[in-house]
Amino acid sequence: MLSPSSISRQVICVLLLFSLAHTRNVVVFQPSYLTATGPAASALLLGNTSDTSLNLRTVSPSNTTGSIGPPSCVPGVTQWVLTREQVGKNAVRIQLRLDKNLRLCGENETDTDCCRKPLCVLETLQVSACVGGTPQASLLIQVKIHARLVPANTGSDNKTAIPNQVHQPLGSCPCDLTFRACDVRCCCDKDCSVEDLKLFASHCLPGPFGGQVSPAPDYQCSVQSSENSPDWFPFLCVSSSPENNPYLGLFYHGDTIPSKPGPTFQRPVLSAPVPVNVYIQGSPILTLNDQYFTIPQKVLGQCVNSAPVAFLKNFKVKCVTLLRNCPTGSPLQTLPMDLRMLVKSGQGGDVIVDVTDEVATDLSQFISSTDAVASSDERPVCKNVTLALDYKFYWKGNGITNITLTRTVGTIPLNGSVVLTTRYSAVFLNGEFMGEPNSGNPGYQVGRPVIAGIVDTLDNDTGLQRTSINLWKPVSDGLCSTNEKKPVLFGENSTSGCLLAISRQNLTQCNLLRETVTSLQAALTLATYVARSGNPDPLTVKDWVNISFVTLNSSTASEDTINSCYGIPSHQHIHVWSLITDMVEGIPQRDIHALQVSYSLSTWALDCGGGDVSPCVDPVETQLFPITSSVTFTDIPINTGPPKTRFQINFTEYDCNRNDVCWSELAFPITKYYTGEPYSQSLAKGLIMVFLFITASILGTPWRQIRQVWNSATL
Repeated sequence: MLSPSSISRQVICVLLLFSLAHTRNVVVFQPSYLTATGPAASALLLGNTSDTSLNLRTVSPSNTTGSIGPPSCVPGVTQWVLTREQVGKNAVRIQLRLDKNLRLCGENETDTDCCRKPLCVLETLQVSACVGGTPQASLLIQVKIHARLVPANTGSDNKTAIPNQVHQPLGSCPCDLTFRACDVRCCCDKDCSVEDLKLFASHCLPGPFGGQVSPAPDYQCSVQSSENSPDWFPFLCVSSSPENNPYLGLFYHGDTIPSKPGPTFQRPVLSAPVPVNVYIQGSPILTLNDQYFTIPQKVLGQCVNSAPVAFLKNFKVKCVTLLRNCPTGSPLQTLPMDLRMLVKSGQGGDVIVDVTDEVATDLSQFISSTDAVASSDERPVCKNVTLALDYKFYWKGNGITNITLTRTVGTIPLNGSVVLTTRYSAVFLNGEFMGEPNSGNPGYQVGRPVIAGIVDTLDNDTGLQRTSINLWKPVSDGLCSTNEKKPVLFGENSTSGCLLAISRQNLTQCNLLRETVTSLQAALTLATYVARSGNPDPLTVKDWVNISFVTLNSSTASEDTINSCYGIPSHQHIHVWSLITDMVEGIPQRDIHALQVSYSLSTWALDCGGGDVSPCVDPVETQLFPITSSVTFTDIPINTGPPKTRFQINFTEYDCNRNDVCWSELAFPITKYYTGEPYSQSLAKGLIMVFLFITASILGTPWRQIRQVWNSATL
């Protein structure tokens, strides 16, 4: 990539050459030398080009001097087409195009319009600018063009038959995608000739998709040429075949997909969804005419009026709409006959949606503006507006047995523009019970909700009813009266809160204020148990842990005054202790060991500073006080073990994790860390090597000298 300074220098050079050619009434080529690797090349001829003719010929260096001869105005026969185009008063664009097909000739092909060799064109061209038969300037072009590799059966529907991929990576050559044709950069493709491989031999596809297994381990003797290999590496390295590798491949039990006749490179036609015999979790629910069954949902944070419903996927969304006129279409204006549609049951039959209408009398939860709620005979009203659609899907096995819909309608008075909030939900019930999603199997997964439980007093069994532990979720104006709740997610620390409007009159009733704040905080955690694992059994007591509640006393003893109250539980803190209890396929499984809910007490007093004394004078004037909630997760170490000694802390000579030289791994091939072959074989080979070493030492020169000294001493 050229820098701005180099580009500017080139532009200045062109301008200088142009001005020089114009003043001296001569012509020059810019540039005067080109290297072409494709079938086209272009250059500029600058100067007085009115009486200039162009000649093209093929030249070659002299056998004696090695230089190109002087330019000539005698035209030659070439396989190039020369054209000129006037681009200015004193500038002509010269263009050359190869008049030849660059495809590679077949084995027995007699057509001359093709390339006999992969290096199709290798020649030097000279373009001469002549005036009256005298050359004025010349341009040299070095051409080096390779043939284009085009499959002989372009557009064929034949596909490579892939064998069974058990314990091997997607056949013998995964990048061989075209049948009976060479795939570029696929060095294991049997269809590529030696000439083809030379074109991309140094750019082969790496990794398993290029037919190469995972890289050799560090202890293999084949990597001894690496720069960081220690001196003892040639003595302790392991010689093993590349096929003796723990890598088993990426695909298993594959199958060959038969090709379908039809045109290639054509935009696919969007047809109706393919009907399924049975429903599985996550598959779309279909109507009787094989269309998606849709309900308004949120997609990427935006409400979509027609979103497919997935089997066994519960959802509950709210959509906000600004109404300036009465709605006329779906989903705000619906008819029962349009909602009573036939849905495929997934078991060969169909079910009809049973619609029940309810009239909303309290519109405060649907309309955020209080002025719009107030009815008036002079204001226009919108009748039978659909405010909520609540679906219940009853399922059994892999099918749907019944669908009920509760449609909530109401009359909306218009006052200019109205902000309308509509609700849509879908719940899947197995019998009369809603299927609850798990948060892990068995250990908790980070980001999934913490599962809590409440004793089910209505059931004869001593089971627990699932619920959640919540935090504040500030929305809209941030007031506690309009705030929502969000569940505690495992492994994610969080802090949130809301604002409570307090007046001077409220601070005169401190006991009532404390009870109000306590009830608001207690509503976040109604559960008394928390699940140990992510898939608890509601009937198994050992799967649940009691939640401990702790109320902290105020740090300083104080009394209530006229404008202040002490001991307000303004902050709720949830502390969760987790630990690793098991390993499943190398993945640690985390369980909840304990959960504690504590409260921090604070003193609330009116702030009348800054010149604003109205809250302290007017008993109805309010100030905002924060109510917060937080959660903290702490990991309990599996086994701390005895404390390290001073020698273990200060000296790292024998610590393999903190020292480059590890004497404990000197016998690496016969230790449990070596996995290149079975442990029994490596141990046997190691013992044989030790035996041979001892034998060589006994029979070697030192022992022979000792025996000679011993024999001479005995004599």
